[in-house]
Amino acid sequence: MTTEHQDPSICCPEFDPAPWQDKLVTWENKKFIRDNVFTLFYMPIGFGKVMKRLDEKVRNAEATMPDFLCLSDHTSQWNMDVYLAVDKEIPGAENTMISGKFFSKVYEGPYRNTGKWMKDFDAVVKTDGITCKKVYMWYTTCPKCAKKYGKNYVAILAEVE
Repeated sequence: MTTEHQDPSICCPEFDPAPWQDKLVTWENKKFIRDNVFTLFYMPIGFGKVMKRLDEKVRNAEATMPDFLCLSDHTSQWNMDVYLAVDKEIPGAENTMISGKFFSKVYEGPYRNTGKWMKDFDAVVKTDGITCKKVYMWYTTCPKCAKKYGKNYVAILAEVE
């Protein structure tokens, strides 16, 4: 897991799925900043604009984004809350912390497969006897960088009991 990438010409760092594939991670007061994105039937509108706004706040605070972890919580067909991991409190941002145990599984392919991934994820946790309390999506790269790398990884993280 990395803290930040060094090449400023790269929009999104290349994602390594290994540390997140079928893993249980525990967070205690993990720092995030929160924002939201308007969605139209769950499709984000202006996601890049929100990410640029968050990135600017992090850079102005001379902070880093551990693992470039950005969790998306689809709260309705009209809204998605975004949680960007940070290493310290960010002035002018909605700072929050997340604690708990999380099961993560990584998928690869076009976003249109999200429904299939969710069905698979549900089957995996059911088979493993895991009870999910809340599910987040982690879109690890933007579509442009996914095309550049030749892989579009999406991680599903579920808070578990």
